[in-house]
Amino acid sequence: MAYWLFKEEPTHYNYVDLERDGKTLWSGVNNPLARKYLRQVRSGDRILYYHTGKEKAIVGEMRAVGDSRQDKDNDDNAVVVEVQAVKRLKNPVSLARVKRDSQLKDWDLARLPRLSVMPVTEDQWRRVEELSREAENSP
Repeated sequence: MAYWLFKEEPTHYNYVDLERDGKTLWSGVNNPLARKYLRQVRSGDRILYYHTGKEKAIVGEMRAVGDSRQDKDNDDNAVVVEVQAVKRLKNPVSLARVKRDSQLKDWDLARLPRLSVMPVTEDQWRRVEELSREAENSP
């Protein structure tokens, strides 16, 4: 099992929409590096859901319910993966908080703001879970 982070503009499709739908087909990834990562997603992989735009925060967890596959309705390099909602984080973990955190500040999330799919290490995943247990303004 691998860990990932997927980004989406919440005005386009947010975590509440995923909870309502139960699952969705993740598509529309155009960046070559993001597509490379998306091709590596396998059934059962855990995925952090990140809201881009004004929010800029990790808000929930998803799980891949199938392996990634070619998007036959699009160009030959397009990739899709079906995902399902797992849980909303108790407290969103903002990008600002990630950048301030000594364990996360070098993560691709902080360094490559345009990358929409990226790997997450087990340590990074655990740290995000820890941060999500407390509101950002907590001491």
